[in-house]
Amino acid sequence: MDQKTRDDLLQLFQSKLNEAMTFYLETCTRCGVCTEACHVYASMGQVKYIAAYRAEIVRRLYKKYFKARGKVWPSVGEAKELTEMAVEELFEAAYSCTGCRRCMVFCPFGIDTQMIMSIAKLLLIGANAEPEILTLLADTSITKGKSFELFKEGFLGGIKRLEADVVQKWKMEAGETAIPVDVQGADLLYVALAGAHSIIPAAANWTLSFFEAVNFGAFVGDPTKTKLILDRIVNEAKRLNVKEVCICECGTAYRVMKQLAGKQPFKVTSITEVHARYLREGRIKLDKTKLNGAMTYHDPCQIARNGGVMDEPRYIIQYLTDDFREMTPDPKYNWCCGGGGGLVALGEDTLDFRMKSSRVKADQVTATGAAVLTTACENCHTQLSNLNDHYKMGVKVEFLSSMVADALLR
Repeated sequence: MDQKTRDDLLQLFQSKLNEAMTFYLETCTRCGVCTEACHVYASMGQVKYIAAYRAEIVRRLYKKYFKARGKVWPSVGEAKELTEMAVEELFEAAYSCTGCRRCMVFCPFGIDTQMIMSIAKLLLIGANAEPEILTLLADTSITKGKSFELFKEGFLGGIKRLEADVVQKWKMEAGETAIPVDVQGADLLYVALAGAHSIIPAAANWTLSFFEAVNFGAFVGDPTKTKLILDRIVNEAKRLNVKEVCICECGTAYRVMKQLAGKQPFKVTSITEVHARYLREGRIKLDKTKLNGAMTYHDPCQIARNGGVMDEPRYIIQYLTDDFREMTPDPKYNWCCGGGGGLVALGEDTLDFRMKSSRVKADQVTATGAAVLTTACENCHTQLSNLNDHYKMGVKVEFLSSMVADALLR
């Protein structure tokens, strides 16, 4: 690696060294409490998948270039040079971590491995060594935001074609316009994903966002692109003067909007929170007889452990079934599905790793004996469906929002 490249990468490293990050890099005592916390290590048993080991790859670079001892006497602090080999190690660490933060729950110091891995991902971007497809998808989202007039007509045509499918289940509830778009002063701006399954008419004055929820900038770990993609929705919500932005079943999109958008004139909710609210207020009613067999629920890490939405899905589920089976007594300790951090977005390239590294999740699902496995995240749904096929779990994998839609009493 030439000196200019190294200097540029170290500037990127420096940009991440706020007070919290410095604490995380300085504090680890290698106590080993996090060892069994990672689903990858628990499933595959390799030392390189221990949370503290991943963090140590970044920490040794920090010791070399940002600590006096590392500069003067690197061998004592196990400091390490930033080389091409180090970049390869950063890639393996960053893209074997789903950012689920289960290790953080166990750590006595609350060290956030996902934040440390954000340094690794930023260095990979600086070295042009990140997964190219994630950057391409992020750039496509940004381009759409900058040149939306070019896409608008096609978008509206696509929505029109979806309307017939969407209203089939709830025509009366949908009202005159099944999928309202660009409504000024709406109570709720709903940010969906591609496909009819994620477009669910709200029991309120609502409008559909022109933009998809998913933030590929966050997946690839690029703060600038993350903000540009986020700002498309923030600016749309402000332009329409909506009271609430509701994010569909996309864990990363919800966490980014909720935690990174800053103070805004609208509140941010997940579709799960909105459905729970509608049930409490009596706006919608559900028919329990629609479900056959026991149900279990997978808490998406970004919505639950990282976003705090744990009670709401369980409130909804009590209206869907009398036979609900928890995977774990406390949802914050639930195993990650194994598909986060951009791994599902990388598709077939990561499939073998995702299956091997998530054996403990498959075992956890099977142990419930449930016939239906539901979740509230698109990535989780894809990963759990893959696990269902790979491990022959014999469950029906459902979106929680789809189950609500199917059980609506008209």
